[in-house]
Amino acid sequence: MSIFRVDVLEGARIALYSLKANRMRTVLTTVGIGIGVATLLAIIGIVQGLNTSFDRQLATIGANTLHISKWPWVIRGDWWIYRNRKNFTLPMVEQIRAQSSYVTAISPIVGRGADVAHGNEQLSTVGINGVTGEYLIISGYEVVQGRFITDADNETTRPVAVIGADVAAGLFPNVSPLGQTIRVDGRPFQVVGTLSRKGKILDNNQDLIVLVPFKTFYASFGKQRPFSISVAVTSAEVVKEAEDQLIGIMRRLRGTPPEQPDDFSINRPEMLANTYQQLTGALYGVAVGVGLITLLVGGIGIMNIMLVSVRERTREIGIRRALGARKQTIVLQFLMEASAVSAVGGALGTVVGLGLAKVVSLITPLAADVQLLTVAGGVGFAAVVGLLFGIWPAARAANLDPVEALRYE
Repeated sequence: MSIFRVDVLEGARIALYSLKANRMRTVLTTVGIGIGVATLLAIIGIVQGLNTSFDRQLATIGANTLHISKWPWVIRGDWWIYRNRKNFTLPMVEQIRAQSSYVTAISPIVGRGADVAHGNEQLSTVGINGVTGEYLIISGYEVVQGRFITDADNETTRPVAVIGADVAAGLFPNVSPLGQTIRVDGRPFQVVGTLSRKGKILDNNQDLIVLVPFKTFYASFGKQRPFSISVAVTSAEVVKEAEDQLIGIMRRLRGTPPEQPDDFSINRPEMLANTYQQLTGALYGVAVGVGLITLLVGGIGIMNIMLVSVRERTREIGIRRALGARKQTIVLQFLMEASAVSAVGGALGTVVGLGLAKVVSLITPLAADVQLLTVAGGVGFAAVVGLLFGIWPAARAANLDPVEALRYE
């Protein structure tokens, strides 16, 4: 063990001396491996950021919610199959509440896009949703100011509205929106509350929204639009059981024959996660592959430089072997030299790569997430690349014939 320790210390000293003596070569090799690591970590940082951002966005929907609709969130196949399904009816909402043992809150939801204005301020393509009071429990929104929609608002079709954070900021930049009147497609609604900020999910801005009583929506904008039904269940652990129960309830309520498929869709947040993974999985694979190829090029550069170093120091190796240096000592020296160059390049590449990921996140919609494990992995992985690509040059140096090496000019 003591001999190995001496070999390591002596190999490290000689390796550092060699790197110092060939500064330009060392710098160029370090830059090569650094570019590879920077490319790979910039991609990984952006990928991790996107995944973290999507998980955060998905959490805003609610893990214990289910959404019953004519349309699935992800359409596969012929879209007109879903279009021809029968619309839901309002009595179904109460029947679901009465027959399900898992549902803790339920609300019909109907929506459309519209322009919303107040005074000289106007916002376009705002989501206008008709809901009931229990939607607050299902959606995960919090009321920041004022109150939410009540059963009395719904039953009397009051023209009241609860607005999202971006609507409040856009229409009322300097005053409180409570009690103010907004115009939705020219129709007046009094603001009775504002909602907490939730952000976007798959480019859908959950803060650019106006919620009005469900029956008021139909009274104001017509009854032609079909509605969906959202429910909250007792906990995230029973979502699958609740879904199975709701399928049976809906088939009975809609009179679906046993031999026919479901003529409705029950959507879960998990479906969006699966779609996200399908859409981005191949893209991430290609991106990481490009980074690995770049790192491979850097590793080949290290091997090339180390082979040149072996050739230049052939006589030195012969002298050391003639004086009693073991093959293990020679191998350790060259492996440590290759690993040192790679580790330094990896450290610089990690800083540059994660910096690039941060810059990209600042100037584009793409997110970036820098994790300590990624930083440590960048340096460690670079050192391993140097170690792997240094094996052949190190073995070649250790296997030189001492007599032939001493004759080398």
